[in-house]
Amino acid sequence: MSHIGTRTHRRTAIASAVSVAVAAGCVLTLTGTASAHTGGSSVSTAKLTKGLYQSAYSERNHVLWVTAAVGRPPVTESHLLKVDPRTLTVKSDITPPVTDAATGAVEAVYGVAVDDEHNTVWTTNTRNNTVSVYSQRTGKHLATLPNVGHAREIVVDERHDTVWASAFGDGSLVAFDSKTFKEKQRVTVDGSGPAGLAVNEKTGTVYAADMTNDRLIAVKRGSTTPVFIPAGDGAISVSLSKNGKTAYTADQTSGTVSVIDLRKGVVTKSVATGAGALSVAADERSGDVLVVNRTAANVTRVDVRKGVVEETVATGANPNHVEIADGTAYVVDKSGAGAAADTLTEIRLAR
Repeated sequence: MSHIGTRTHRRTAIASAVSVAVAAGCVLTLTGTASAHTGGSSVSTAKLTKGLYQSAYSERNHVLWVTAAVGRPPVTESHLLKVDPRTLTVKSDITPPVTDAATGAVEAVYGVAVDDEHNTVWTTNTRNNTVSVYSQRTGKHLATLPNVGHAREIVVDERHDTVWASAFGDGSLVAFDSKTFKEKQRVTVDGSGPAGLAVNEKTGTVYAADMTNDRLIAVKRGSTTPVFIPAGDGAISVSLSKNGKTAYTADQTSGTVSVIDLRKGVVTKSVATGAGALSVAADERSGDVLVVNRTAANVTRVDVRKGVVEETVATGANPNHVEIADGTAYVVDKSGAGAAADTLTEIRLAR
């Protein structure tokens, strides 16, 4: 599972890309992986806990929220960590509520996004088909919201008081009111597999990476009719450019990042990044895009204007997600059952 909720102005959460682009009648540039040069980025790492999944940065509190869940159901170990992004130390470790006293199963957390306007943090509880809300100030569990089948990722639209979750299990995008926590919209696309999410807060349009059909599902604010836009081969994560006119997808099957012109609805570039591309985030400061390559165990920095790889940074085994805040990328890995603790890698991106 990937994810982040990708933000457009504050932070940044199965046919081939070629065949998708040709079918759409677009111009596609396929770029091979360039020899990565040393970009000058500085790297720090820290061991946090087992089972890391995603992270989300809070500007309001200057903390990094990190989720972790260990094993298969009944999942008895899960953490919502409050991490100091300067020192990479854990400031608070929140245990989700128990859901089954007999087994000790908890409401394990996977996807994560922050709502700084209301000072809350939202999680997807994939195994429980729910999403939850916690207080950023106290860590208190505020609500569990049901009927989100295999809830995968979550993203916050602060401008429109909306939180979107992807229900991979039944092909739905589900919207909640961030003030009342009530469900307010549900769009279901039969046969789809929505995974990663991004939202354009200027327009309120939400985009989901449909990894089952190599496309984006776009839902405009106030509409219940989805629009479909070609993406890459096994698109699983999506991020937006600062102006919201371009989308980038991490394409798990092909190991690429696709550049998508949202106005024209076409793939314009596909850049090879590495095996198992899983998570993508755009750096608003430079315009570059970072892609986590799970199988290759690294993160790739791509100049999407030129279509070339600028830098590749090794991470812990099986990196799972990337979050960018103020020119710093945070990559979490989920290395496997045998690891004592998984790694948070901090990359201070060179200009």
